[in-house]
Amino acid sequence: MIGIIRGVMAVLFLWGVCAVQAACPVWTADRAEQEIARLQQQISHWNDAYWESGRSEVSDSQYDQLSAQLKQWQHCFGRESEEAAIPVVSGNVAHPVAHTGVRKLKDSQTMAQWMAGKQDLWVQPKVDGVAVTLVYRRGALVRAISRGNGLAGEDWTAKVKQIPAVPKKVDGYLADSVLQGELFLHRDRHVQQEMGGMNARSKVAGAMMRKDDTGSLADISIFIWAWPDGPASMTQRLAVLENAGFPWVKAYSHPVKSVSEVAAFRQHWYSSALPFVTDGIIVRVAKEPPTKFWLPGEGSWVAAWKYPPATQIAEVKSIEFTVGRTGKVAVVAVLDVVQLDDKSVRRVSLGSLKRWQALDIAPGDRLNLSLAGQGIPRVDGVAWRNTDRTKPIPPAAKFTPLSCYWASEECLPQFLARLSWAGTQLGVDGAGESLWRQMYQTYQFEHLFSWLQLTQAQLQATPGISPARGLALWHRFNLVREQPFIRWIMAMGIPLTKLQLTSTEDLSWKKLSERRPEAWQALPGIGQEKARQIIAFIHDPGIAALASWLGEQSIQGF
Repeated sequence: MIGIIRGVMAVLFLWGVCAVQAACPVWTADRAEQEIARLQQQISHWNDAYWESGRSEVSDSQYDQLSAQLKQWQHCFGRESEEAAIPVVSGNVAHPVAHTGVRKLKDSQTMAQWMAGKQDLWVQPKVDGVAVTLVYRRGALVRAISRGNGLAGEDWTAKVKQIPAVPKKVDGYLADSVLQGELFLHRDRHVQQEMGGMNARSKVAGAMMRKDDTGSLADISIFIWAWPDGPASMTQRLAVLENAGFPWVKAYSHPVKSVSEVAAFRQHWYSSALPFVTDGIIVRVAKEPPTKFWLPGEGSWVAAWKYPPATQIAEVKSIEFTVGRTGKVAVVAVLDVVQLDDKSVRRVSLGSLKRWQALDIAPGDRLNLSLAGQGIPRVDGVAWRNTDRTKPIPPAAKFTPLSCYWASEECLPQFLARLSWAGTQLGVDGAGESLWRQMYQTYQFEHLFSWLQLTQAQLQATPGISPARGLALWHRFNLVREQPFIRWIMAMGIPLTKLQLTSTEDLSWKKLSERRPEAWQALPGIGQEKARQIIAFIHDPGIAALASWLGEQSIQGF
């Protein structure tokens, strides 16, 4: 998380490089001052809560992305010279050997380029925890130091000695050694692809920061990823560590020769049950340089390939309203494009008007996004709200399941949705909403089935439709006249399933109109309320008029 656990300096460096390429908001100087100050204050609050009590009020991912957003805004409005909102926490205890960090590679191609020409490569999971240095002298653990800025950190010796999973005594090669590793939250069969990060880093950091609560230390283990000046042979190194009480590194270190092998381990660990949370994989060269060359940011012999982010923060560009054929108004947020897994997300559903209002989302807000089942993007919450709360006005008309069978300007959204539904039910292939909109605007339909009266000449002359397509539509429109009665009343939107309709013998509009409530309730899956809806539909004046018109057109059953 912050400082020692988030790798914030690396995050800010990357965003500092790319911020000039990101779009700057079109704000006045006063508005920019206000937005930057609010976000800076919020990040400072999160910092204080974390460093003073080890309490994380925000996810690691959200913190990192909003910190990067602050950096971008500061760049856009000339505020980069100001002191960063993120504290540079280094501590005053020097590391015997510096923490180098890892080079982060974006994909298999860059990993293959990095691997080219290197020998004796090993792959490991990138365990998501808190970096630490362990110092052993004459076989005893004498010092534990947080990562800090890589050169110096906080003295964590007392806390680490209370972690059962960290050996307090070692011998042999390790008797006088320096080890670097990751304190992690021990999990039981954690599947990263399904469960995500679960703020594991924050939980470990909180346990290390709190002065009183030591009970949670029993849930912490350690993954040793570096033994500076240790045995030259990786195999020997792993065996010694395992025998000394550091088993995880041997169990999860494998030699690799190709990027395809690396990719296979990456996918395997991403989707398999592991004892820890991971955020990617690490590839390292077994032969490391002398420790005098180890400096923060200089670990050229180790590289990371992270997993796709489980969550992303996306800016809302605008809010749109859609009306379905049953009259339900749905709200959609149009986004600045973000990448979630392998999907480019441009739009996300906010659900009903009521949910949108409860979420209080306006253009300019930042949303937390993740992928739900079937890879559908969803909103997990609002990460940050703009100071400008100007929201679009929802549709004024009151849409219902019985409205908009007859055309009007205020009915257009629901009317078009009904046209698209009817076309699908009647087998008018290739007729989507854009085509129905074009024909409605050209011919000013009176009601849902007005298009049945269009002539061949009219369809072939419709703007935006080629003569060949117009002729094909004319043939399809004529064919729908032969569709059975069930298809027509499904096209009208009767609140019944096809299975329920086929279970009755009253397959004409007249017989349906005469059917009593108890007869409807005798059908499978139909209760009192459903029967009421069916009768209200059949006897609605607008729908009854539409049925009468279809009878005049000699449509079967009417």
